[in-house]
Amino acid sequence: MHTFEEKRSLLLEMIGFSTVDGKLHKREYEFLAIVAQALGIEKDVFNDLFHQEVPQLPIKTEFLRIQQFYRLALLMYCDGVIHEKETIAIKQIAIDMGLNPIATKRILKLMSESPNAIIDGAVLLNIFQEQHN
Repeated sequence: MHTFEEKRSLLLEMIGFSTVDGKLHKREYEFLAIVAQALGIEKDVFNDLFHQEVPQLPIKTEFLRIQQFYRLALLMYCDGVIHEKETIAIKQIAIDMGLNPIATKRILKLMSESPNAIIDGAVLLNIFQEQHN
């Protein structure tokens, strides 16, 4: 992911997902701000994204789709409250990304069992690799 448009598209997807339950929690906003900073998006540009509706660009590689799914899952867990709408939405997003539903279900289960919802990157990738065999 190199272009500004790709980075903006990822953030817009995350912003849309963060408000699927009808509100934006402070922790969700802070998490999004950290992601924006990591992507090199300036604060004023980031804040402006909350008022934009730009078509999302498809994510080109499976690795980047897995990475985005994991970001969304972390976003879902960061406020400490899992809404049914979030669970439904993340599963649909994963399907729309072309990710294996069995793998995504396993990832979400592991995250729910983890005290901080974080799982090792190697475990994350291995779960998706297992589904290729």
